[in-house]
Amino acid sequence: MSDFAISKWVEISEEAIKNKGRLEAAISGGKTPEKLYQKIAGFKSPLPWDKTHIFLVDEKFVSHKSHESNYRMINQLLLKHVKIPKENIHPIPVEEKTSQAAAKKYEENLISYFKLARGGFPMFDLIFLGIGEDGHTASLFPDSPALKEPQHIAAAVMPEEISKHKRITLTFPVINNAKNIIFLVAGSNKAKVVKEILEEKNSVLPAARVKPKKGKLFFLLDKSAASYLK
Repeated sequence: MSDFAISKWVEISEEAIKNKGRLEAAISGGKTPEKLYQKIAGFKSPLPWDKTHIFLVDEKFVSHKSHESNYRMINQLLLKHVKIPKENIHPIPVEEKTSQAAAKKYEENLISYFKLARGGFPMFDLIFLGIGEDGHTASLFPDSPALKEPQHIAAAVMPEEISKHKRITLTFPVINNAKNIIFLVAGSNKAKVVKEILEEKNSVLPAARVKPKKGKLFFLLDKSAASYLK
């Protein structure tokens, strides 16, 4: 899975840099992509990091030093091992006072970087996503008001379980505006939800609502995650 994902990254990167001089990718936290980030960091042919911009799909409203932080994991496994300029890394600004303020600031940062007109959405070259057992993707959980967000680029999310952290996430209009979206899904605990999304077309599940307008959509599954598929 990681090798295929890297080959797509290289292919998409080459095309983006040829067309506009840079690659803009939004990547996710979680356990599944850890091996991918380690492999990219040790990739034998150095990627053009000086022309690569890395954004985060979502983040917990915790310090970047926290073990719960997506940025911390991505930095530890990938960013600190490659020659990427600091200004090419775009973490979610969790230093704001509230998760709502962090979402607003991240949105402002994206509007500024992508030079967006009023009501416009960024177009990422590549977005990596995962799927939770409950069918969530990014930090877009079932029954969350953020699922219906039509205008904002980023949204604050309060999971129903009090034990879970507040979060900031990119919204569906941004995700579905991407040129390439790759789901990485591993483990037998994901088999049921993968079947619901791919075969039963359960549109209630957040991950099933990832439908790029014009871009390409890939599902990379290990044998366990795909075990219920026909």
